[in-house]
Amino acid sequence: MKTVSTDPKWFADGRDVSSVDVADRSWQYGDGLFETIAIRSGKARLLDWHVERLQIGCRRLGIGPVPDSYLYDVVAGALRQEPSRSQFATLKLVVTAGSSPRGYRRSSESEPRVFVGLFPSQPIPAACYRDGVAVRRLATRLAEQPALAGIKSLNRLEQVLARREWDGDDLFEGLTLDTSGRLICGTMSNVFLFDGDRLLTPDLSRAGVNGIMRRKVLETLSTMGRDVDVADIDAGAADRCTEMFLTNSQYGIVPVTELDGRPLRPGVTTRSVMQLLGDAEFPEIAA
Repeated sequence: MKTVSTDPKWFADGRDVSSVDVADRSWQYGDGLFETIAIRSGKARLLDWHVERLQIGCRRLGIGPVPDSYLYDVVAGALRQEPSRSQFATLKLVVTAGSSPRGYRRSSESEPRVFVGLFPSQPIPAACYRDGVAVRRLATRLAEQPALAGIKSLNRLEQVLARREWDGDDLFEGLTLDTSGRLICGTMSNVFLFDGDRLLTPDLSRAGVNGIMRRKVLETLSTMGRDVDVADIDAGAADRCTEMFLTNSQYGIVPVTELDGRPLRPGVTTRSVMQLLGDAEFPEIAA
């Protein structure tokens, strides 16, 4: 029986790589972007939306242009070269600003570089979908920076600091607020919650990442005829919420059954969205 390697595999320009040029601005300044894409049965899930968000980020940071066709080609090439790794995996698509001399100003000669990393992955336990997960609010605050809000830059220090706030398996995720005290997102997820009958998801125009699965859930809720308010969510709304769920491109959607030690109960809307997605493109949700 052939054993699939658990080591990540990296490609650049279609070739195997194991290092990055120390002059690359990604290493020096976090000058670049990335997408984390779910690979299921050899296919990149929601790839069009990932490429679209990556291009939005490239325009914001002034990187590129990097043709869409090239991004699709490098993803397909990685999956083609590593079929044994591509049944249930995570693909990281990285675009950097390229190499340049030291200094914040980019050289006019800098050319963007594209890297693809293919990582083995495992589904989260079925109990998370069935029984829900515990979350709590964290002390680490997210800076309010509209120029970077919504995109996934390579600088993830806020998330690193936030993730250091807990260890162990009793907590599934930590929720982060911005410097004004508004609920924004989890360290690796987006948030939906009910304040009475009102279904809310945070406004991400100042901070946070506009998640691909968040977009999919918003689209699904629209087809269900369910209105969602994209709004500022203060501490009071979080304290009052009666139902919450999290979204992420890798695991899809999970219900929250404990917030800061307070029990919550998944309702009809949460279960209906999970059922619709599980019956369509996200079979692990129905596990």
